[in-house]
Amino acid sequence: MEPEIQLPPPELPPTETNAETALTRYANSPVPPGSLAVPPEAKPYHGLHWIFIGSEGLRAGWSVATFIPLFVLFSSVAGFALVRLHLVDPKFHFTAQSAFFSEMILFLGMIAAAAIVALIERRRSLLTFNLTGPRRTLHFLSGLVAGFAALSALIGAMAWGGWLHFGPVALSGADIFRFGALWACAFLVVGCVEEGVFRCYLQFTLTRGINFWWALGIVAVLCADLLIRSKGNGVWGVYIIALLGLLPCLGLHIARRPGAGFWQAAWVTSTLFGFIHTGNNGENWIGIFAAAGIGFVFCVSIWATGSAWWAIGCHAAWDWGETYFYGAADSGNVATGHYLTTNPAGSAFWSGGADGPEGSVLVLGIILLLLAALIVIYGRKRATALAAPVVEQASGLANAS
Repeated sequence: MEPEIQLPPPELPPTETNAETALTRYANSPVPPGSLAVPPEAKPYHGLHWIFIGSEGLRAGWSVATFIPLFVLFSSVAGFALVRLHLVDPKFHFTAQSAFFSEMILFLGMIAAAAIVALIERRRSLLTFNLTGPRRTLHFLSGLVAGFAALSALIGAMAWGGWLHFGPVALSGADIFRFGALWACAFLVVGCVEEGVFRCYLQFTLTRGINFWWALGIVAVLCADLLIRSKGNGVWGVYIIALLGLLPCLGLHIARRPGAGFWQAAWVTSTLFGFIHTGNNGENWIGIFAAAGIGFVFCVSIWATGSAWWAIGCHAAWDWGETYFYGAADSGNVATGHYLTTNPAGSAFWSGGADGPEGSVLVLGIILLLLAALIVIYGRKRATALAAPVVEQASGLANAS
């Protein structure tokens, strides 16, 4: 019996049998690990079907246009129910209970909207939105460690430079553990919501259906909105991240690099992540740029680990360490029920001022360290994971020929 010959991915020409060449090509490719499988050949659609349905099901634009109103609708319903049950503080005091149930409103709305969109798309489940991949528990736990360690490094650098002073311990006895657990639950939901919307649903959906021109249009609309409304609170942070992503994404488009859609989607979701933070109190341009920058790092974590679990853990631990453990301002808000007490000192450029540690210019160095750590720790593992199927395919072609 003749051996079965598997067709190579589109980027690997059928005549190429050099395994080393194939390995080099895939190791340098920006395609996320989960996207290497060759999709089954689908019948072309015509007419109205073509407008709504593409090779991967419901087109990305229609998917997002369906998700957003559903998210708003279900969040509103959940919010109405929790307000009537007196579980949400109408004055929005920054307490663990208020934060937990306020974010739970968004969490329930997100899950309901994503579940319906996945049902409409038929071939998808909730885990398809960047929640599959190897060693998910390990990646989540390592993200927790990385988030708290990175925030602690930032606090330490600010204290060493005299831009942050420690005050008295605010809690004692059982309250330390009680508030610590309450805030941990609250920020776990925060991490799930923000990463679920931006790095799970939007990043996955835009990756499969965006190109440079759509990405440029979306980013331009976000910047134009801020410009027209003259919205304060650090809008230059959004403009900077928008400009930084322009040339790399254009270069990927011109070079027709495989996986360019992932990075164009990352440009959009990161800019959008900074955009929504302009509504927070006490933000400056560094804090907004840092929010967009860490959003990009979380996109890189998906590329490196194969899922968003590292990002969820890192996000939750960073917020928990900043708000509860160190008692610093988080986007201008100081929590009720924090462990340590910290106060900014000196120039807001270094101390972050009312914005907190995220508004200090030192946060940019911490973000770069996180990015470097991701690439160093997971980059080699990703290259190995990519190499195995490519070498196997190239060897099979060589034997077949």
